[in-house]
Amino acid sequence: MGASKYSLYTDEDQQAARYAKALAHPARIAILKLLYRKQACICGDIVEEIPLSQSTVSQHLKELKDAGLVKGDIDGAKVCYCINEEEWNNARRCFGNLLEEYTASSSCP
Repeated sequence: MGASKYSLYTDEDQQAARYAKALAHPARIAILKLLYRKQACICGDIVEEIPLSQSTVSQHLKELKDAGLVKGDIDGAKVCYCINEEEWNNARRCFGNLLEEYTASSSCP
């Protein structure tokens, strides 16, 4: 889809699609669950907890960060990652609205 077609969709629809893309891999879900479970910024521990190479974990973190779901702060030579609470709550609202819209208008048996 060309960039000009994005104007056909609401900002919320576009944001929900960005979140969905970021959540579309089980490794990213596992990373988010780890960050949420720890409830703190994690530096080098992610690779020890997720059975993937450092470069693969880094790529998944980049996708999550690009969507805004995680944030990373530089701590010396390491980057410490944690859940971006504001964006996480926004994603919850986006998906909640989407799911509620269907529930409210569903006419299928």
